[in-house]
Amino acid sequence: MKEYKVVIPKLGFTNRVEKFEDMLNQHAREGWSVNHIGQNWSSVIFERDKNR
Repeated sequence: MKEYKVVIPKLGFTNRVEKFEDMLNQHAREGWSVNHIGQNWSSVIFERDKNR
């Protein structure tokens, strides 16, 4: 079974790409993988196995 998490990034205007990359890497360390990235990084949907 999968579980999903929707994140709406608050990146600001400076270092936007670096902050986005850091957010993705932090979730990856927690076992999440990216399922979908909304247009203009408006939202990110992560998924992982629920029974890990």
